[in-house]
Amino acid sequence: MNRRHFLTASASLAALGALTMKGAASEGNFEFTLTEAEWRARLSPEAYRVLRQEATERPFTSPLNDEKRAGSFNCAGCALPLYSSEAKYDSGTGWPSFWAAKEDAVRTREDRKFFMVRTEVHCRRCGGHLGHVFDDGPAPTGKRHCINGVSLNFVEA
Repeated sequence: MNRRHFLTASASLAALGALTMKGAASEGNFEFTLTEAEWRARLSPEAYRVLRQEATERPFTSPLNDEKRAGSFNCAGCALPLYSSEAKYDSGTGWPSFWAAKEDAVRTREDRKFFMVRTEVHCRRCGGHLGHVFDDGPAPTGKRHCINGVSLNFVEA
């Protein structure tokens, strides 16, 4: 296979993946639902891309990385409390990280995009994409919920 065939095949696979990939936010029945037009009006363009289209914000861009006050990190889509400040820690990854979500706040599913297997994290109430969870976090859970800051709003206690 020469370089041209490789590039053509790679571009074709990427295009096919983009066409067939449905975001979890559009799948299933959720307690909190809006039309796409209502979501676009409610969210900033970047929050829409992350929450509704499963994009990822650039690392080290969220002011929530440095948030140290006591409070709750809520879904930017539907305001459901998702993470407590007590579970937040500095993972050094560039995204707000938590060792656990609040009880019954999030749902997970397997993510096989980009030729790897990861675990996606979504808001259980609106289905908004939050980020991913990994098995390299601190005690007591050993989990690292690596969450896009734009998918959260902080509410001080």
